[in-house]
Amino acid sequence: MEDRQEQISQVVVTAGQMRDIEKRIFAAGMPVVALMEKVAGLIARRIPEIPSNTPFLRGSRVGILVGPGHNGGDALVVARELYFRGYEIWIYSPFSKLKELTSQHLQYAQSLGIPIYQTIEQLPDSDLLIDGLFGLGLERNLTDPIASAINQLNQLSVPIYSIDLPSGLHTDTGVILGTAIRATHTFCLGLWKLAFFQDQALEYLGKAELINFDIPLADVEAVLKDAPIIKRITSAKALATLPLPRPAVTHKYKQGHLLLICGSRRYAGGAILTGLGARASGVGMLSIAVPESLKSLLVSHLPEALIVGCPETESGAIAHLQLPEKTDLSSFNAIACGPGLTGDATPIVQEVIESDRPLILDADGLNILAQMGAIATLKKRQAVTVLTPHTGEFERLFPDVADAKHDRVKAVQEAAAQSRAIVLLKGARTAIANPQGAVWIIPESTPALARGGSGDVLTGLLGGLLAQAATKEIPIEDIVATAAWWHSQAGIIAAQERTELGVDAFTLTQYLLKVLT
Repeated sequence: MEDRQEQISQVVVTAGQMRDIEKRIFAAGMPVVALMEKVAGLIARRIPEIPSNTPFLRGSRVGILVGPGHNGGDALVVARELYFRGYEIWIYSPFSKLKELTSQHLQYAQSLGIPIYQTIEQLPDSDLLIDGLFGLGLERNLTDPIASAINQLNQLSVPIYSIDLPSGLHTDTGVILGTAIRATHTFCLGLWKLAFFQDQALEYLGKAELINFDIPLADVEAVLKDAPIIKRITSAKALATLPLPRPAVTHKYKQGHLLLICGSRRYAGGAILTGLGARASGVGMLSIAVPESLKSLLVSHLPEALIVGCPETESGAIAHLQLPEKTDLSSFNAIACGPGLTGDATPIVQEVIESDRPLILDADGLNILAQMGAIATLKKRQAVTVLTPHTGEFERLFPDVADAKHDRVKAVQEAAAQSRAIVLLKGARTAIANPQGAVWIIPESTPALARGGSGDVLTGLLGGLLAQAATKEIPIEDIVATAAWWHSQAGIIAAQERTELGVDAFTLTQYLLKVLT
């Protein structure tokens, strides 16, 4: 049973859901002013603890950017707390109309002698800016003079810490509403918002952290009960999903049998990388079907695997599967198909789609599926299908769903619902959806993984985990999210040791087990 803090750390909400949760808290008797004091107090205590190139010492100059709503009120309470702790504070308040509570805090700041400025040109130099201009729920594009003020603030070589969300970002899609604050650090209040996991928002968020102000779990569950669940996978959740520890008494076939179908004369490396990813998963038995001309190469890299050499086309693709005697596709716990196949392997993809086995399609498997008509083809399958496209492959598979560049979460939900597959949309924040609309998001990654072959490693790793889980009652989307988390963590560790330039796909396979040790 997960504890409350672990559950809260996984939840991701829309602006509307967060408003509904807050309404329940206030309706139960929590005064708005008390919650504002609590949240701002947590932020004020946290700010001096954040590592920075510039030491944040007493007497440092802090500029507070105040908006008209309660986000501005939060910023003003932070200003007051830092003022009383000996920091030099000034306030930028460009709006004439403020919410009542925000206005009261501004009046009190003025009574303390804190200088208040209405125009960007008046602002003094500072060591740090606190952004409380706009928080949750901004919908319209920002216009001048605020838009030009934000652009000027972004030009300053000063850290900016945003409260709840950098001003100018859409809470759900992460779209930039005209312009937005480029934060160095963002304090997300209470529950994670969707924007934090949309690729287009990442360069504006800086380092993000959750400020947990003890939202009752019952209120979260009451608001989210009828909505598709959107969660960020945590290390604790991923590790709990792994097939560890193994039973004391077992054997190789009880630990899953995976069939990889991959590679061609042109793309032999794809087969090797996929196999190495599967090896790291700990799968009990690994069979790899490749063109006959690649068999000796695969044996040299993966001597423990059963390498199945298949007849090949003139171009060096697999012509048809030639499995060992007394073996057919139903002999395997899972099948992963696609890396390095080329488009000449269309009959192979058609054959595995018609099988009754859990199936992962990637790379050329996805390109062939798109030519077949993804949604109509997949609706005929009775077994689980997992698709692992990058954005380009996704658009070829699902040309009529939501724009994946604009709202990745909505796009992956629609694609999974229409195809009845589990869809993993690769990106800086990989998103996974099941046909019922539930979503897992991978909360961190590294651009070091933007290398050819990295996706092949993920396909093998995922295939191995899926084969091992075939007899266990674990939701498939949890297994998919765990594989993506594991893959990302290996990239992060490798990049820390070797820099982002030093993580080729083969090297990545050597870091997979370091994630677990």
